[in-house]
Amino acid sequence: MNLSQDEKGGRVIIRCEGRLDAMTSPQLETAMNSWVDKKKNHILIDFSRIDYLSSAGMRLLLSMTKRLRSKQGKLALCSIHDDVMEIIRMAGFEQILNIYGTEQEAIKSL
Repeated sequence: MNLSQDEKGGRVIIRCEGRLDAMTSPQLETAMNSWVDKKKNHILIDFSRIDYLSSAGMRLLLSMTKRLRSKQGKLALCSIHDDVMEIIRMAGFEQILNIYGTEQEAIKSL
């Protein structure tokens, strides 16, 4: 997986490309934890280039959502492709995760 990271107005934006699965989720987890360690507790993940999400990736998203909430922060996801969104819906996680159609909507929510 390829990651690019940026900070805008105190909000962290992580753009991912590839698959979010058992092999790649540790890479995203390390990136998010490094921001949280710097007290950056509002993180947006751009899913526009993620083409697959496994149960390991979903576990990471759920655990990071919980961790950020405990720090009065928030994890937001945006631009999720239909195939990946279907996986999230099948697991019933669309009610737990903060999902937005566009990056702008997600940034406003943070």
